[in-house]
Amino acid sequence: MFVIQIPVLEKVLRTLLVYVTIVILFRLVGKRDLATFNTFDFVVIFLLSNVVQNAIIGNDDSLSGGVIGAAVLVVINSAFNRWLAASPRASRVLQGKPTTIIEDGHFIKSALRRLALRPAEIDHAIRVQNGDDVSEIGNGRMEPSGQLVLSLKPAEQSATKGDVAHLNARLDSIDAALAALAH
Repeated sequence: MFVIQIPVLEKVLRTLLVYVTIVILFRLVGKRDLATFNTFDFVVIFLLSNVVQNAIIGNDDSLSGGVIGAAVLVVINSAFNRWLAASPRASRVLQGKPTTIIEDGHFIKSALRRLALRPAEIDHAIRVQNGDDVSEIGNGRMEPSGQLVLSLKPAEQSATKGDVAHLNARLDSIDAALAALAH
């Protein structure tokens, strides 16, 4: 059980080669942030670990077999994600649709139960996104990717550059009117 069946250097090289191959493959097909991984991406990650396991540990399975398996999984995942991006229908059918979990500053408890979310988890996400509490949120939905998208109520939103420019223009006209009255 404790006897290494292949030379340690070979084990190190196998691990290094598989690691570099996977990094290169993911780099070639494009960058994806871990926060934006979808369900299918996680499936590929889990399958990749199984496919390359024997390539890394050696003995019965070859490195080439593991690398080929990894390449096939990454290419298939890339093609699948491109198909989902190009086909709204496929995306809707295979990934689902967003679920509204907050409306007009109140949690939709049935949606939270269905998604197995606790209000405390959502409160944390609201604070991370610069809100104070759920009462400030006009609409909140959970995307199929797991991302929480929040829209503040209009009264809670920050002023835009256009709002500031409009106020500056009004102040300038008030200043001009006051200056005209003073003369």
